[in-house]
Amino acid sequence: MSAVAAPDLREVNRRFYDALWRDARLIQPQRFNTWSLVDELATGTPRRLEIAPGLRPRLPIAGTAFADISAPALRQLGAHGGHAVQAQADALPYADDSFDLLCAFDIIEHIEGDEAAMAELARVAAPGAVLLLSVPIHMAAWTVFDEFVGHHRRYEPEALLALLARHGFATQRSAAHGMQPESTRLLKLGMWFLTHQRQRAMWWYNHVFMRFALDTQAPLALQPGMIATDGVDTVLLVCRKAAAA
Repeated sequence: MSAVAAPDLREVNRRFYDALWRDARLIQPQRFNTWSLVDELATGTPRRLEIAPGLRPRLPIAGTAFADISAPALRQLGAHGGHAVQAQADALPYADDSFDLLCAFDIIEHIEGDEAAMAELARVAAPGAVLLLSVPIHMAAWTVFDEFVGHHRRYEPEALLALLARHGFATQRSAAHGMQPESTRLLKLGMWFLTHQRQRAMWWYNHVFMRFALDTQAPLALQPGMIATDGVDTVLLVCRKAAAA
């Protein structure tokens, strides 16, 4: 299956996530199973950037730069001490070599021009910077959920590693990741409520489903290099940008 065509994927994403974050609660990064990894990497690293976190940031909020297209998310991130700007991943308003730790969770699959987005991440990353990246993998696993939330593609693991390498990032560690329900029936039910009864759906999402998902997260099991990806829906990669010659 090839990448999914859409007449204006950026606008689809903006409408969907503006509506989602307008009624959602900001969740502190300490609640996610990525926190021990993030805490290790962020300690003593003040130059941090997270791309399009919405209200689910993984990096420490205070002092971190956040670039997102969603105004409701940016308002809350700024109110909690983040340096929040409205910007797109393929046109970042930062100087070259500005950051030592970058994070892009479940983002580049939403962008038609993923080469441009990766080029921007590489441009603003200082030599030796760490990039935390997560993406859905295997186009054969495509579901209606991918289309509903504005995905442009899923990645084949070898193609993902090649994309990173073209922009100077080497993969050091990886792990299975993601909080998407496995039940297709549950996904369809959730999407129906988000479409037809958004306020009720958001109440359940904030007060029940998200809390349950956070409480039942499996520990992050990082392994060297790329993990075996059979049966994996989303992969998290710890990458490092090549140091200056």
